[in-house]
Amino acid sequence: QVQLQESGPGLLKPSQTLSLTCLVSGGSITTPLNYWSWIRLPPGKDREWMGAISDTGTTYYSPALKSRTTISRDTSKNQFSLQLNSVTPEDTAVYYCARRTGYSRNADDYHTWGQGTQVTVSS
Repeated sequence: QVQLQESGPGLLKPSQTLSLTCLVSGGSITTPLNYWSWIRLPPGKDREWMGAISDTGTTYYSPALKSRTTISRDTSKNQFSLQLNSVTPEDTAVYYCARRTGYSRNADDYHTWGQGTQVTVSS
């Protein structure tokens, strides 16, 4: 059974760069047709799909975040990562990594989730 675990710093100051990693166990990030995404839940708002990386390493980004977001992977460690530049308090959220078979920008379509990690941006 595939399991995902997020890790990264929980507190950032404005203008800093957020870096999170999702360690995958029980399956390979190169398994065909799997898409590995970052999704966040800001307080009082809906879940927001941020972007994804495919089994072949192709990346997809939310247009709203594309200019600040980079998703990458390390196949030797079976993990993928999120980098979000120039954070502001509006980036405060619980950040999740998630998996599904097939591409989707809809957070509701994802069937395997990490437990989430709280990220707070505050001066």
